[in-house]
Amino acid sequence: MSGFDKGPILVTGASGGIGGATVRHLIAAGAEVIANGRNEDALAELAKETGCRTLPFDLESEDSVKTALEGLDLYGVVNCGGFGGEIATPMETDISVFDKVISINARGALLVTKYASASMVRLGKGGAIVNVSSQASLVGLRGHISYGSSKAALDNITRVSALELGEYGIRVNSVNPTVVMTPMSAWYWGRPEVQGPFLDTMPLHRWATEDEIAAPIVFLLSDGASMISGVTLPIDGGFTAV
Repeated sequence: MSGFDKGPILVTGASGGIGGATVRHLIAAGAEVIANGRNEDALAELAKETGCRTLPFDLESEDSVKTALEGLDLYGVVNCGGFGGEIATPMETDISVFDKVISINARGALLVTKYASASMVRLGKGGAIVNVSSQASLVGLRGHISYGSSKAALDNITRVSALELGEYGIRVNSVNPTVVMTPMSAWYWGRPEVQGPFLDTMPLHRWATEDEIAAPIVFLLSDGASMISGVTLPIDGGFTAV
């Protein structure tokens, strides 16, 4: 049994590439999915394509998250909503950008966890939460002072949440992907002076696809991962292992 008959799964950031792919994989696995994202047009298209429900709320607003999630029956959550911020050194970083990255990537995921887990505890059926982190939380990447810091905070939210929620049968894990080469990421990672040395270091020597990130997320939500909690799982072609 996949475990996807125990209740709806909320996916934030579902209007983005990884989030959208995760919704598609979950629907294919028989899950009931509630999708949240910033791009309303993309979200509407995803709902039309997959039959998922949509739920608007603002990850930066506790009132918005609370209103949307309080009392909502959920079995699972994928915290995929995120903001890349800027490429900057610690000397050059714009602290207002840092604050926004932290607000969405770490604080936003914690807010969703706060109110979603309360519903899981109320229902008494256990649950599963997967936080979409990054390889940038595991190693130092040039220019990633804001993004890497936010994802490192998210990894700790994962560990502490796994500890605190385990007694209720709620598992919490992170996936830590490498770059998925989209038009949004290509402006930086597609530069020859960046891409070449990075891929030369990575054992698999290629970028990830959205589906290659979505599939492990779905696994971690499933009963097949019923004894896995508190992990940060690199999906990075071996980059952080070398």
